[in-house]
Amino acid sequence: MSSNRLNPPGAVPDTGVPGALAASMSMAEQHEWHRRYLRSRPVSRRNFLRGSAAAAAVGAAGVSPFGSRAYADQAQLGVAGRHVGFGADAAGQLRFSGQLSRNPQGTRVFLDHGPTPVLGGTVEAQVRNLVTQIPSSDGGVLAAEQFYAHAPVDGLAGRVPHFYRWRTDDGFTSDIRAAAPAMPSVRSAVLPFRFTMMGDQGTDETPTQPPGLAPGDYDDRYYKPDNDPGAPHAGNIMRQICASKPDFHVLAGDIAYADPSGAGKNPQFVPSGGQVTDGFDKFNPYVWDVYFGAIEASASVTPWMFATGNHDMEAAYDTHGYGGHLARLDLPGNGPAGCPSAYSFTYGNVAVLSLDANDISYEIKANTGYSGGAQTGWAERTLAGYRADPNIDFLVCFFHHCAYSTTDSHASDGGVRDAWCALFDRYRVDLVLQGHNHIFERTDPIRANAMTKAAPDNSIVYPETDGTVYYTVGGGGRPRYGFQPGSPETYRGNEVADTTVPNSYVWTADGGKQDEAAPWSRVRFRNYSFLRVDVRPGFFASEMDVVAVDEYGREFDRLTYRRQVRA
Repeated sequence: MSSNRLNPPGAVPDTGVPGALAASMSMAEQHEWHRRYLRSRPVSRRNFLRGSAAAAAVGAAGVSPFGSRAYADQAQLGVAGRHVGFGADAAGQLRFSGQLSRNPQGTRVFLDHGPTPVLGGTVEAQVRNLVTQIPSSDGGVLAAEQFYAHAPVDGLAGRVPHFYRWRTDDGFTSDIRAAAPAMPSVRSAVLPFRFTMMGDQGTDETPTQPPGLAPGDYDDRYYKPDNDPGAPHAGNIMRQICASKPDFHVLAGDIAYADPSGAGKNPQFVPSGGQVTDGFDKFNPYVWDVYFGAIEASASVTPWMFATGNHDMEAAYDTHGYGGHLARLDLPGNGPAGCPSAYSFTYGNVAVLSLDANDISYEIKANTGYSGGAQTGWAERTLAGYRADPNIDFLVCFFHHCAYSTTDSHASDGGVRDAWCALFDRYRVDLVLQGHNHIFERTDPIRANAMTKAAPDNSIVYPETDGTVYYTVGGGGRPRYGFQPGSPETYRGNEVADTTVPNSYVWTADGGKQDEAAPWSRVRFRNYSFLRVDVRPGFFASEMDVVAVDEYGREFDRLTYRRQVRA
């Protein structure tokens, strides 16, 4: 790792972009402006690299994923922040990733792996170098360099644990851990399994780099009224996910919050106590160091699958702001070209689609329309293929912006409804899992934009005839939102007789808000939570229990989904 901040004393940032103009620019236009800005303010390579030793001296003892070891170039190369995901063939492929402690400078990195702890196989890792240069609100430039190792392993046996360790040729060796690929989608081979889900996670800890940041800077502990700002909510959720021992985990966008502003504008580093300049979003790439360390206990042994939200559009990088994710993460890559976070995989009798709602949002438009309709076309073809497969019972889609939600902060996005909800109806999608709103909310079954029946706690839904249920699970760690005035929480042990929300709204194509009543809002829980989904495949009928759990492990809602197995 390396970083350097060049801050002329008393300098005033010359952004060159008026706030109103910046707000109307696409993510691709933001990135092009960003490149032009940096060309006029070059950072020498000498200064860039010297920054690493200076930052390491201050940050070595903090919350970096490398513990007490420095980021400095003279330290032994190490691998931390380990995370695993599925490849395009989830039943036979795993993708292993980790963050390097420094510039490898020619030191090779290896993944040793095998079907037992004896290992036996070795693959040399690909190292991806992520360079970040962004203006600082005090007139300087933040220059950062991060390195990520990636190793694919193919030809695996489905759901059989595969052991691995990271190793470098200068002497570093990690401990041995195990992860498992997906269960094959063959009816005779399908056994019960579990997955978990949430969104809007972030981290409880403040990055150590650049030096001088305070609690509340680029972490989940910034103040929000009645939010208990000092509590480690993201850490509590992580502990519950680890305790649940899922076979895989899905995260519906807004991952690390390196960009805590989330408006889809150009990035700007803001030192502690500073203010972001109009037309910019706050950004600190070192938040990702903390994040990968925070999720490692689970993500190093359980495949984590990510969608992208508005806080994941990072204009410092290319590919519509997703270039940083392409360096840090290994996504399956089987979706439409140019949409890295749109992909699909199967696990047993469940097909899962990750979709990028930034492409169709009416609320935050920095990436609206970037795929030119390719993503929606791909989604329809993919859903049609899975629904025609007799080995697939349940279809699950997860993404960020909400088709149906009633919070006072974002509510519902008409762009999602207009682009995708008819597809969910047509192909009888069972679950739609969303984030964005920092609460928990569940709808009744919906078809053609209307609820079809009431589905109270502990009831059974028959998705083929009843419709799709939409979950908003944005309580992964960030400060929570509220519901509409006069609309109380309603959940197990705290139910209200009439759960209708009379005064919600939906975002419209012109960026406005249209008032609407929400008779479909069934469960509302204003606290930190995640989903635990238990799937029981069968030869005649299959079931899926979707259970809402709070940050302390207490269950507060449950539905069972039942489908007849097709011949």
